[in-house]
Amino acid sequence: MITASRYFKEKFGHKMYKAAISLDVTCPNRDGKVGTGGCAFCSAGGSGEFASSSSLPVRRQIDDAISKLSSKVPEDTGYIAYFQSFTSTYCDPDKLRGALNEAVSHPKVEALSVATRPDCLPPQILDVLKEAAARIPLYVELGLQTCDDEVARSFGRGYETRVYDEAVTALKTCGANVITHIICGLPGEDKDMMLRSVEHAIAAGTDGLKFTCLYILKNTRYEKLYEEGKIEVLGQQEYFDIVEEALSLVPEDMVVHRLTGDGPKSILIAPMWTADKRQVVNYINRRFKDLL
Repeated sequence: MITASRYFKEKFGHKMYKAAISLDVTCPNRDGKVGTGGCAFCSAGGSGEFASSSSLPVRRQIDDAISKLSSKVPEDTGYIAYFQSFTSTYCDPDKLRGALNEAVSHPKVEALSVATRPDCLPPQILDVLKEAAARIPLYVELGLQTCDDEVARSFGRGYETRVYDEAVTALKTCGANVITHIICGLPGEDKDMMLRSVEHAIAAGTDGLKFTCLYILKNTRYEKLYEEGKIEVLGQQEYFDIVEEALSLVPEDMVVHRLTGDGPKSILIAPMWTADKRQVVNYINRRFKDLL
């Protein structure tokens, strides 16, 4: 495996950081097209709590993100405009084109990253992404979470795994670099099922992987089930034991962009070990020092 830090430094010649952006979009799993309320684990902010308000112009959001990071990063840092919240391609193609063009025009932006769902990539949107990829490195993040369709139905994903497979092929044809999100600890899954999802994403042709444990956030459907004792979360060692096995499946030339995520502390219910980011980072550095 290749770490994201190493990959970006080799590709761009310096460190790269993400400037999180929100578009004024929603999700087909919220507006009734395929469901309402979003996936059972998804927050009201559409996993974009760290991004600026979607009411601000894209350029202003990038400026704000860079300003927040400026005191913490080297001057020669490059930035990835990261369209993070909800489903960034769930909009009119011209709206997406305008947003991407605005991001590309920012002098400090060297790449784009677009988070979306595999079922929100119609031909017109793929054309927009192809145009962008011809101008600047483009990363598209897909939330597979699991390859088990029964488990996916239980949390309301709203599409079958074959749709993910088709999306990976289509995106790579457009010139995009595909990053796949995997959640470990989903209700109904054991370790072998989690590892199969990793194997499936690799076989489908993903260029990179992002791992996270399941965390329970306020005002989600999983909050009630967790409080009722119907679902559990993984402990830190248990989670990283699974990640370690998953990494053994990853090809040497594949990029691992994240070993775990962290939910916003203001709405995090469990697991609370994820709230101590410094401790988690130190644990990762100790445990995976030979890989990082």
